[in-house]
Amino acid sequence: MSRFALRTGVRWKISIAIAAVGALVAAALSIVVHNEARVSMLDNAREVHMDRLLLAQLQYESTPKAREPRLRFGAKINDPLLPRQLDRLMQKGRRGTFVQEHAAGGSPDVWAAVPLANGDVLSLHMPFADRSAAIMKSLDRTLIIGSVSVVFGGCALGVLIGGQLSRRLRKAAAAAGKVAQGNTEVRVRDAIGGVVRDETDELARAIDALTDALNERIEAERRVTADIAHELRTPVTGLLTAAELLPPGRPSELVRDRAQAMRTLVEDVLEVARLDSASERAELQEIALGEFVERRVRVLNPDAVVNVVHESWVSTDPRRLERILGNLLANAAKHGRGPVEVTVEGRVVRVRDNGPGFPEELLREGPSRFRTGSKDRAGKGHGLGLTIATGQARVLGARLTFRNAAPDGGAIAVLWLPDHAPTNTGSFPVLRDV
Repeated sequence: MSRFALRTGVRWKISIAIAAVGALVAAALSIVVHNEARVSMLDNAREVHMDRLLLAQLQYESTPKAREPRLRFGAKINDPLLPRQLDRLMQKGRRGTFVQEHAAGGSPDVWAAVPLANGDVLSLHMPFADRSAAIMKSLDRTLIIGSVSVVFGGCALGVLIGGQLSRRLRKAAAAAGKVAQGNTEVRVRDAIGGVVRDETDELARAIDALTDALNERIEAERRVTADIAHELRTPVTGLLTAAELLPPGRPSELVRDRAQAMRTLVEDVLEVARLDSASERAELQEIALGEFVERRVRVLNPDAVVNVVHESWVSTDPRRLERILGNLLANAAKHGRGPVEVTVEGRVVRVRDNGPGFPEELLREGPSRFRTGSKDRAGKGHGLGLTIATGQARVLGARLTFRNAAPDGGAIAVLWLPDHAPTNTGSFPVLRDV
């Protein structure tokens, strides 16, 4: 069962992570600063209220008894609204302050109370100063602006850092893609460049080391294959010559047929080894593609139907193009059913048969040598035909694709010739499937 996957870049992942961390830190610091500022301002208000209350007490106690005492700052004697916490403190003969919060919100009340010598309680309470509340609002607004600035600044920093890392990774991926296409001279470490060294350099060195190891192994296998095929060429040629001297008869025909098949196999193996070495170069000529294909198909497979939809002049190697056509037609004849149809449309050549189609392994992985996709391999070849055709197409700078026709069935091989001829360095243009 396939799972949903959200695709995003490293740049945005780093940006989101930095922004999230910045937001959490800014929120935590804002809460701490807000609470500390509020506590500090309330403590200051409590001290101010107590100082005022002590002055009011001093004036109250110094007023002669014959005169009516005047209470300053709005102080009261035995205020019925005195909080229970202060009331219990007064009963112990101690003075104190208290901050009374309101359930409905708003500014709290700051109380101060002192016990008098006659047993009365002198108290003073006022709302938290409007000026202090305005200062707290201004502080909160500043904290919010600062937190938002930190989040956006962290996001911008994440985009900058993540963008640099993302560019290096994209360069490494592009260089690795060129290596996968056969350009073994590309080095991922040189492609990413840069002065700062990080994990991408370790990845690049690992890819370069892996590429060198694979190239050495492939080159060793290619040399072994070429050497074996080359050594077999002489005895096989001698065997074929000797088979021609045998007296006529069915046994002689079988010997000559098998000797010829062995010679063809040796030549195909040598050709594959040369193609694997990437040393082959095309000998270019200007040809009319439709006319060329029509003439060659009449020789290679007279029963095939050729349809030239649109003629086009191309610069290519006629010998290699004929080799590709021959292998595609031979594959259609061996593994498919007639009629075989060849269509030329501009620079595109399609070869279709009406057989069971290409095996899934070939469509998924591409042609593989010594694998025909047929359960019965007797008389079905050695699986080198499509491998050679793909290699020759690569030398031409072309692309050879395979698919099965639906719903009628049948195998379709499509040769996409490039808009421009391949260079003498072996670089190929990029072709788009249409």
